[in-house]
Amino acid sequence: MEKVFYITTPIYYVNAEPHLGHAYTTVVADFLARWHRLDGYRTFFLTGTDEHGETVYRAAQKAGEEPQAFVDRVSQRFRKAWELLGIAYDDFIRTTEERHKRVVQRVLQRVYEAGDIYYGEYEGLYCVSCERFYTEKELEGDLCPIHGRPVERRREGNYFFRMEKYREWLIDYLQTHPDLIRPEGYRNEVLSMLSEPIGDLSISRPKARVPWGIPLPWDEAHVTYVWFDALLNYVSALGYPDDPRYATFWPQAWHLIGKDILKPHAVFWPTMLKAAGIPMYRHLNVGGFLLGPDGRKMSKTLGNVVDPFALTEKYGRDAVRYYLLREIPYGQDTPVSEEALRARYEADLADDLGNLLQRTRAMLFRFAEGRIPEPVPGEELEEGTRLAGRLRGLVRDLRFHVALEEVMAYVKALNRYINEKRPWELFKEDPGEARAVLYRVVEGLRIASILLTPAMPDKMAELRRALGLREEVRLEEAERWGLAEPLPLPQEAGVLFPKEAPREAAKGSREGQTEGTKEDRSISIEDFAKVELRVAEVVAAEKHPNADRLLVLRLSLGNEERTVVSGIARWYRPEELVGKKVVLVANLKPAKLRGVESQGMILAASEGDKLALVTVEGDIPPGALVK
Repeated sequence: MEKVFYITTPIYYVNAEPHLGHAYTTVVADFLARWHRLDGYRTFFLTGTDEHGETVYRAAQKAGEEPQAFVDRVSQRFRKAWELLGIAYDDFIRTTEERHKRVVQRVLQRVYEAGDIYYGEYEGLYCVSCERFYTEKELEGDLCPIHGRPVERRREGNYFFRMEKYREWLIDYLQTHPDLIRPEGYRNEVLSMLSEPIGDLSISRPKARVPWGIPLPWDEAHVTYVWFDALLNYVSALGYPDDPRYATFWPQAWHLIGKDILKPHAVFWPTMLKAAGIPMYRHLNVGGFLLGPDGRKMSKTLGNVVDPFALTEKYGRDAVRYYLLREIPYGQDTPVSEEALRARYEADLADDLGNLLQRTRAMLFRFAEGRIPEPVPGEELEEGTRLAGRLRGLVRDLRFHVALEEVMAYVKALNRYINEKRPWELFKEDPGEARAVLYRVVEGLRIASILLTPAMPDKMAELRRALGLREEVRLEEAERWGLAEPLPLPQEAGVLFPKEAPREAAKGSREGQTEGTKEDRSISIEDFAKVELRVAEVVAAEKHPNADRLLVLRLSLGNEERTVVSGIARWYRPEELVGKKVVLVANLKPAKLRGVESQGMILAASEGDKLALVTVEGDIPPGALVK
């Protein structure tokens, strides 16, 4: 039986620019689409823009543009935004397209002829931004619960959909299909909404007041209410009802939405489908709010907005994608910040994954003639072949952050394996076993790269190129050991996640070692004179309590002692440092590293996978000035 997967984002309203909430939901959809393609599913990924309604009409008037020109311009910005984030959608639907209008009018006519649409007058509290009526119970004070803006009292004649007629049916459906709405808390929220009458839904607006919309097929004086119009995109993009894509993909539909549009998708949409004779979707997956670094919902007014596109320019799109998927438990309200992104970038991507690739390449050139060695059994590293099976369940349950955590734990295990086996020493006694160690690490990296591909497609292809592995992969290949072929590595490969890109010039002071960047770093003699370099003797050293790659050193400068945190744990054991005389930047401002204050920086030289401290020989006493 063919495996089929259909994933949709909400279609984004074009009254505003793409923002972090849009970006997060779309990255999740792209991850799910790539994961299922990787796993052999016939996959269809839909996104797009919602372009009708009163809010868009007003926004176009305010911009001094015709509505069609306005929506053309803003819709294109969403396409550009998704291009920047590497979103590989299969279709981009716009509600102003004729293919969509035809389906909307067809469904409206069908529901009207069935007797489920009638004309009436309604008076209620209306939010223009939401384009929906609220009950007094739903408001927060006198304000819209979503936008925090005053609502308007309106009375006008509209056409209504008999939504209340289907309330008991929907309750029963939710109770017999407990995984329809996920996470479960949102299902309970919908059942609470349905515990009392929901009323009928106004599905039209007078064309004289809102001319921008799809006319009702039986009454040209009214245009379709934006939610009745927009929700049908999920089937219009599939060519409902006659296109074979509709028959193939619709039964497997997963919708992704934010919790602010739960009611339209969980109440309006199912009752519309029932009335139109269209089968229900498979899952409604509800994301939480993304909060500013201060823990409050992001708002331009509060000044706590995080711009995903600026972060993409700075850190690269794969790093931003990884951060959003790894940091945010799907469905929960979660703070996001550049500081948290930087921490993930440095620890997970630069230090663990990128550094592992760099070390492995360096040792393959040094100990294996620049080739992947012959395949050998993997001992404990073959555990990686069982990861794909576990990740399938985690992805199915929307636990993307846990899935990525498991893969990165495996990457850490590969690093530990190198440190324990020490192939640079093993090579002296048993070159064959040293090469076997390196093969196992390459094979582990191959497996990890496949599992990380849906989150970081560009970087994982780059990783495989750097090891001379095939770029195109399938998930099943992560479940087999020994597929890395004994072929030569490319001579050149860039740094996978360069630290200097996001961290700017202050990186050396926080890491305890100097690094160059590509820009001109010439300084004047006056600038150099400001740097105070002194001889310091290591009197004690220990591992950092909160970071495996850091050591905490106690240094004597003769008449005082300093504590310095240095990222040299991979190259030096604490006990071998005691008694060494090192060079200390003594007038550097203190900085806290993982909870320990570092009072300076010791100098080191590095190239590739090698690092050596700058030391002082002879009888030069601690505290002496280095000139």
